[in-house]
Amino acid sequence: MRLRTSETEIKHLLVAWLAISLAFTIIFERTLRPQFVLTFLISALTVGLGFVLHELAHKIVAQRYGSWSEFRAEPLMLLFAILTAFAGFVFAAPGAVVIFNPYLTREQSGKIAVAGPLTNVALSFAFLALSLLAKFIFPAHSSLPSDIVNALVFALRVGEIGSKVNGWLALFNMIPFGFFDGRKVFVWSKQAFAFATCSAILALLLSHFL
Repeated sequence: MRLRTSETEIKHLLVAWLAISLAFTIIFERTLRPQFVLTFLISALTVGLGFVLHELAHKIVAQRYGSWSEFRAEPLMLLFAILTAFAGFVFAAPGAVVIFNPYLTREQSGKIAVAGPLTNVALSFAFLALSLLAKFIFPAHSSLPSDIVNALVFALRVGEIGSKVNGWLALFNMIPFGFFDGRKVFVWSKQAFAFATCSAILALLLSHFL
């Protein structure tokens, strides 16, 4: 299936990615304290990527069911996310995938909803694998060039943050109330809800062993 998008959607995705990455950069600078550009890159690869791929997963599954679907950023909410970051927390609601298809079934809506959190679960495990690989190689760092050592340190940091952040994103979005993905999944299938929620919990628990 060919992914259908538009110039407008691409612009909205990029703006949301940059804004969310900036917001979390402000948060991470309090604890990581490397140079700003490096922190922004870590934020973009972990939090920003998690948000963007989460939304794209909704879009792809929705299009599979014949729906018109495109991401639209919420400029005021993006600004609010950046402003709250200066207060030490981020209220992140960058936007949403707008879906139009009056014939979607409850099952289809549930599958569209669960695609986002499961994408974050997959990312959490992928970042976990990256971190473990970097840790496995790192003991031999004394014999490696300094640029490779720096790359391993960067990969380790990205893996640690990426696994934790995406685990939290998955679990947070599985809340079965309000506008969260978990509500549609719960209404569609209690088994699917339990599987996705347990997967998110497992990913989050494993990430904290790093």
